[in-house]
Amino acid sequence: MNALEITNLVKTYASGTKALKSVSLTVPQGDFFALLGPNGAGKTTMIGVTAGLVNKTSGTVKIFGIDNSIEPERSRTMIGLVPQEINFNPFEKPLDTVVNQAGYYGIPRHIAIPRAEQILRDLGLYEKRLGRSMDLSGGMKRRLMIARGIIHEPKLLILDEPTAGVDVELRRSMWNYLKTLTTKGVTILLTTHYLEEAEQLCKHVAIINKGEIVANGTMEEVLQAHDTGPVEEGKYRGGRLEEVFLKLTQEK
Repeated sequence: MNALEITNLVKTYASGTKALKSVSLTVPQGDFFALLGPNGAGKTTMIGVTAGLVNKTSGTVKIFGIDNSIEPERSRTMIGLVPQEINFNPFEKPLDTVVNQAGYYGIPRHIAIPRAEQILRDLGLYEKRLGRSMDLSGGMKRRLMIARGIIHEPKLLILDEPTAGVDVELRRSMWNYLKTLTTKGVTILLTTHYLEEAEQLCKHVAIINKGEIVANGTMEEVLQAHDTGPVEEGKYRGGRLEEVFLKLTQEK
């Protein structure tokens, strides 16, 4: 069974803007999947529809075979969403932020507290668990968002720019932790502007531009299908994925 199946998904906003133009996408169970695209390409809309936060115009979204418009509550329990914006209560203790989130999923406190403590320990936040969330560094705030997103043990974890503004060392430790989640069967759908990281981490990649999927497959398939050839002398050459991304998304 696939973790996520999106079929002919259309989203047209009231303004007439067509954010998604009959998009279809499959994310295999247990995968580390990169969804890439420039700003305004439709990534956030697709994530919003998948998580049940944005109403679709047409099409279907299934999470582990469950149609999220037919059984929205059931499908929502299978998803952990880590949004791009830092949106927790800054006056709350990190431990309370995570434990209170567990309460939304009906997890009793006697289970939630030790689970939250272990997650915070794994993410290097245990020593800060009883301070104020506002006093955390930028990287620690990002990790707290991840802790909150996984407290209910979702089968599909959606990460929207999880390492924006995080230094290299912290990013590396975050990726190591997330990779351990995939070994436990958690499927991760990642959006990021750090293309080298996506190239190293992800098995599959889809690139979306102007509401349409312009590339989709294993990382190696996408890189080979859109090989940019040898670099001209004196010209900058980035990572292979960066070159493919630019080739597929830049205006002609």
